[in-house]
Amino acid sequence: MQAFTFNTAASLICGSGSSLKLHEQCAVLGVRRPLFVTDPGLVAIGLVAPVLEALSANGCEPVLFDQVREDPPEATVLAAVEQAVAEDVDGVIAVGGGSSMDVAKVVAVLLKSEQSLADIYGVDQVSGERLPLILVPTTAGTGSEVTPVAVITTGETTKAGVSSRRLLPDVAVLDADLTLGLPPAITAMTGIDAMVHAIEAYTSRHRKNPISDNLARQALGLLGANIRTAVRDGGNREAREKMLLGAMLAGQAFANAPVAAVHALAYPLGGHYHIPHGLSNSLVLPSVLRFNMTAAEALYAELAPIVSGRRGADALVASLEAIIADTGLPATLSAANVPEADLPMLAEEAMLQQRLLVNNPRDVELNDALEIYRAAF
Repeated sequence: MQAFTFNTAASLICGSGSSLKLHEQCAVLGVRRPLFVTDPGLVAIGLVAPVLEALSANGCEPVLFDQVREDPPEATVLAAVEQAVAEDVDGVIAVGGGSSMDVAKVVAVLLKSEQSLADIYGVDQVSGERLPLILVPTTAGTGSEVTPVAVITTGETTKAGVSSRRLLPDVAVLDADLTLGLPPAITAMTGIDAMVHAIEAYTSRHRKNPISDNLARQALGLLGANIRTAVRDGGNREAREKMLLGAMLAGQAFANAPVAAVHALAYPLGGHYHIPHGLSNSLVLPSVLRFNMTAAEALYAELAPIVSGRRGADALVASLEAIIADTGLPATLSAANVPEADLPMLAEEAMLQQRLLVNNPRDVELNDALEIYRAAF
């Protein structure tokens, strides 16, 4: 067995209604005045109001920062830091999707460290400490509540990542009540995203390990068995609980055995056309899996019965294509309004994601990336 390291959040809490007890975790962490990071959409629909009220009713003084948007830019991070400093906060809580949790992770570091945002981009560049951090997802997809990574938009079409164990939270809270009624399209996109995390962790060329493997298999089982129900019936609490748990397990898996070519080819789609991350992954997933067959067929065959109940690597791909179709997501780049003339440019940009491509079970060259995009078109 190869040596490996496995890291995750210090504490995990799973249960309906658990987001209304965040004050208990704040007390343990010594937090009385947390910065509460979320997005305006969740505020508008009233989702976060009960959480804020529960904190306020139990001795906390949450400071609301609700300006996070999808693909958060550096300006959002810096605005959150400025407000937090002005309000003298002593901890950070995020309730939201991956964008809110990513902002919260970085803000928690910048409020405690003397480093600048530019200083911490890259792998293991965080040298300082952070404020206490609690992450509460409202979608079942990114797994950001248990990953040591945050992705920030740095330009019109460019992003940069911060990867450090210091971004792992003190507490991750899974409350399926926060995901009830999530729109079908978002449920589908985030669910596919989580399935990609599990698949790519299981086949990662680097840092693949027995713990991540077991988590990936468990995640795929939960996600594959419940995604259609969750999309069809947004109020099904049991399906929502299993999706949320599956997404978290997949997050733990890829946090320790990193993702690869699906994500590398998805990032340019998000950067140029503002396609949601989960949908970007879904659009290239079948084509990447087929490209990888010569190197990963045996591993895909191991996963196939978990998702499809059938044997053979081809069954895995077919089952994922069926899930994409059944959940109403566009199945091709053309259906997502990606111009065919842009495919060479996308391939060139995908090749810049070498930190991800090195994990792919099969080497990806520029012509390979272009052919994958063409197959997905």
